[in-house]
Amino acid sequence: MVNDALILDNVSKSFGEVRAVENLSASLPAGCIYGFLGPNGAGKTTTIRMIMNIIRQDSGTISVLGETTIVKVLDRIGYLPEDRGLYRKMTVRNVLYYIGSIKGMKKNKLASVIPLWLEKMDLAEWADKKVESLSRGMQQKLQFIATVINDPELLILDEPFSGLDPINLDLLKEIMLEMRSTGKTVVFSTHMMEHAEKLCDYILLIDRGKKIVDGTLEDIRSRYDSHVVSVVLEGDTGFIRTLPVVKDIKAANRRLDITLHENADSQEFLKSLMGKVRVIAFEEKVPSLHEIFIHLVGGNQ
Repeated sequence: MVNDALILDNVSKSFGEVRAVENLSASLPAGCIYGFLGPNGAGKTTTIRMIMNIIRQDSGTISVLGETTIVKVLDRIGYLPEDRGLYRKMTVRNVLYYIGSIKGMKKNKLASVIPLWLEKMDLAEWADKKVESLSRGMQQKLQFIATVINDPELLILDEPFSGLDPINLDLLKEIMLEMRSTGKTVVFSTHMMEHAEKLCDYILLIDRGKKIVDGTLEDIRSRYDSHVVSVVLEGDTGFIRTLPVVKDIKAANRRLDITLHENADSQEFLKSLMGKVRVIAFEEKVPSLHEIFIHLVGGNQ
C-alpha cells in the first residue's frame, strides 16, 4: 500500500474570473479518515472533482494511490458525488447488480455481497422495490452501497451526511470507522464541524479556495488555545473579576467558564484561587473544531 493515498501539489482552478481553488497542497495518509472542511463555496467540491478528473486543474499535480493518471486506479476508488443520481425505475437490487457489473464484479460475487449490504443498511425489505419508491434518505443509503459495492481501497465522499436522519447518520459514521479499521482510506467533505470532530484523523480546512490549516485534529487544537478554564468553586467568587488575568466570565449552574488574557498562565490563575475559595473542579478547555473554524474563517463570511 502507498504511504499517501492522495497528494495535492500546488493545485489551482479558475472558472472565468473566479478563483475556485488556489495553490492547494496537501498529503493524505493511507488508512485514515480525512476531512475536507470549509464553508459552503470554499472549493471542496471543486477539489474533489479535480481529484476524480471530472474537471482538470489549471496547474499543479494530483496523485491518487501513487498514480498521476486516475484511470489506472479507478477500480480501487469509490466515489459518492454531491449531486446523486440513481435509475429511478429500476429495483434496488437491479441497480446494485448493474453498478457492480460496471465496476467489473462477477454475478456470483454480487449475489453474495448485495444481500449483506442491504441488510447492513436496513434496506433488505426494499430489495425488489423501485428506487422511486424510496425516501430521500433511503436513496442516499442505496447510493452509498453502490459506491462501496466493489470494496474500494479509497473512498471519496462529497457531503455524505446531507439528507440523513440521526439514526442513519450514525450508521454511516460507524461504517466509515469500520472501513478505516480494515486499512481503507476515507475522504469526505463537509461544512459541519461536529461530524469531522468525531470521525477525522486528519483535516484540511479551506476557505475561498485556499488552505487555512491542515494536520491532525490534536495538532491543530494545540495551535489554538481557547484560553478558557472551566471551574467549580465553593465560596465567594466575586474577587475573580478583579484579577488582572481574567478577561471574561460565563456562569452555567455551578460551573464558571473563565476566559483568561492570551499571555496568562492558567496555573498561576489556579494559585490565585487557592486559599480564597475551595476548588472542586478545574479544567483547561480544549477548543472545539467549530470554535477554531469560527476563529479562522468566521470573519471572512
